[in-house]
Amino acid sequence: MSLPRYCVVALLCLSAPALISQSPVASPAAPVGTAAAPDASAAAPAAAYLSDPAFRAAIKEANQLTAKQETVFAIDAYRKANKIAAGNCIDCLGRIFELQLGLKDTKGAIKTANELVAKSSRAVDKSAAEGMLARALLHQGGDKPKPQQLEATDQALKAALADYPRNISAHFLEGEVLARMGDMDGARKQFQTCVEFCSPTDPYLTRAKHFAANPALSYAKMAPAFTVTALDGSKFTLDEMGGRVVLIDFWATWCGPCVEELPHMKQLAKDFAGQPLVIISISWDSDENKWKQFIQKNEMIWPQYRDADHKLAERFGINAIPHYFTIDSDGVLTAEMIGTGYDVERRLKKLIAQTKEKQAPAETASATPGS
Repeated sequence: MSLPRYCVVALLCLSAPALISQSPVASPAAPVGTAAAPDASAAAPAAAYLSDPAFRAAIKEANQLTAKQETVFAIDAYRKANKIAAGNCIDCLGRIFELQLGLKDTKGAIKTANELVAKSSRAVDKSAAEGMLARALLHQGGDKPKPQQLEATDQALKAALADYPRNISAHFLEGEVLARMGDMDGARKQFQTCVEFCSPTDPYLTRAKHFAANPALSYAKMAPAFTVTALDGSKFTLDEMGGRVVLIDFWATWCGPCVEELPHMKQLAKDFAGQPLVIISISWDSDENKWKQFIQKNEMIWPQYRDADHKLAERFGINAIPHYFTIDSDGVLTAEMIGTGYDVERRLKKLIAQTKEKQAPAETASATPGS
């Protein structure tokens, strides 16, 4: 049996087992709509430290380390910058918080969020910080948070909404927490509030509508909501794929294992044509022309998107390709696969069969005379 092969972000091809859990890894909760965020401009002595060469150098180093995914060193660099700012760099603390969550350092993230709460002078900023604290508290509980963890998260969210009632991300997360606590009516109201406050272009708007209709879906493992414009000009919105299975394929032209998998991907697109399945390939290529030429030469006729800055990949929490995600017709993330050698076809057949079973009663009802 051959071992899975894949490429990491540093462009080094590896041949090794892909260490991954049986269940897909849920990504961190993303901010929703116009959710409040700590405002660095509100920090008291901002002008003094922003022009300090030592501060600017520390920030530059931290940003570079973050881009290279040297997360631990990046956190240290942001801490150095915040120390130069006499502890008043709200932006530094916010970035430290996100990096800590990425490392699953929930204790560190909780501590940082509490620092942000203490440093925030404006109600909108304090609300955002309290929402971040709630995220960290919920992450600490993992897939099955304990009742006391849910209660602590609920308290932080109630404080966030008291400080700034239009904090959409707090409403969204509060909906998930209330659903986990069994308060489906309360959860539904929170998601409905999100729908009212969300911008029409917010990728989480459709998800909030789905959760308002069925709050129990909110604590299933969901892929991050996103909207992108594919190479052919079509818009791809994950949460608008309702009733269809989705296969997301992260790849790149320079990745040997990805190129090896291409004939398989082409066969999948051919075999499942006309089925309730959508495939989207998301490339890490930085050279746009090379990417376009490769797609044209290899007749990759399904939706294609170039994630050159890896922002979308970061939201999915991945750093190696090829990397696949399968999502069922309810939008639930069902599997995550790294590298080569997986029977993706079998997984898709199963999900499509389940989708057709769900659709059959509705089709029968609509065909019944007088219905």
